[in-house]
Amino acid sequence: MNETNYLYLDGNILRTFLVILEESSVSRAADRLDVTQSAVSHTLAKLRRILGDPLFIRSGQGLTPTETALSLKEPAQKVLDGLKGLTDQRPFEPRAEDMHFVVAANDMQRDLIFPPLLRETGAEGVRLALEFIPSGVPSVSLLRDARCQLILTPLPPDAPDLIQRRLFSGEMMCYFDGSVRKAPASWDEYRKADHIAVRFTWGGSSLEVLRGVDRSAIREPLVSVSNFSGIPSFVKGSNLIATELDFMQLATLKDLSAAPLPFESESVSVYMVWHERSNNDPAHVWLRRRIEKIAGEIPRKLRALSKPPRPSPRQ
Repeated sequence: MNETNYLYLDGNILRTFLVILEESSVSRAADRLDVTQSAVSHTLAKLRRILGDPLFIRSGQGLTPTETALSLKEPAQKVLDGLKGLTDQRPFEPRAEDMHFVVAANDMQRDLIFPPLLRETGAEGVRLALEFIPSGVPSVSLLRDARCQLILTPLPPDAPDLIQRRLFSGEMMCYFDGSVRKAPASWDEYRKADHIAVRFTWGGSSLEVLRGVDRSAIREPLVSVSNFSGIPSFVKGSNLIATELDFMQLATLKDLSAAPLPFESESVSVYMVWHERSNNDPAHVWLRRRIEKIAGEIPRKLRALSKPPRPSPRQ
C-alpha cells in the first residue's frame, strides 16, 4: 500500500472486509450488510487495488483469506473503533440544526417513508426540510454530481464510491378494481390482461422489478403514467391491472383490491443509497437511522393489514 492509496480507505470498506473475513462468502456478507452482492464485490475489488493483494482466494464453496487479510483483521477493527470514537465525540443536536436534504425517490418510497418521518421529527422539535426529485431508474451521477444526498429505490445504482443499505423486501402483487373484475387466475390470463405501468421520465418502467418471469411475453401496457399515484384513477372502474409491490397497499394503492400473482416471481428489495463522501456526516447518519427506523415498521404494518378483522362481539 503506497502513501496515496491509503487515503482511499474508509469505514465502509473496512467493515465490508471484516464481514467477508467472518463469513468467508461474498453472498453471505451481502445478506448481513443488507446490500447487493455486486456492491460487496465492488468494495472488495477496490480494497484489493489499494492493498495490492488478492486478500481472499476461492476455495470450494467459500473464500480463504490470504496471510495479508489475516494480518489486517485486528488493525482494521482498531481503525473502525477509532472512527466511531471520532463520531461519538462530535456534538450533534438535531434540534439545533437547520437541515435540508434532497432525496431522489419515486412517489412509492416517498409516501411510505417520509410523511411519518416528518411527523415524528416535527413533534420532537426538529426542523427538517426535504426536497424530492424523481429517481426513476436512478443513475450513479445523481449522487456523484451532488444532485441529491440520498436515493431510495428498488433498482440501486452500482458503483465503488456508492454505499447502499437494504431497507425492506416485498413481493409483487396484482392490483385491480374488485368491483369490476377478478384477479388473473393463471399466467396466461395475466400476460394477456390490459396492464397499467409507470414509465419513468429518465427511462425504464415499473415492470422492470418483476423478475423471474419472461417479461417479453406480457402484453405491452395499455396505459403508462409518470408516477404511481396515477394508477388508482385509471384502474378504478376498468379491467386494468397493475403489478406493483405488496407494501404499496399501505399508501399509494391502498384503495385498490390486491391479490398474489398467479405465478412465482422473485422478492424485491428497496435500498437506500448514498455517496461515500456523506458516510460519516452526522446529519446524514442521523437521517439514515431515522429512515431505517420507519422502514423497519413497514413489514409489521403490512402483516397487520393482511389479518382479517376480529368479529364483533354478540349483543
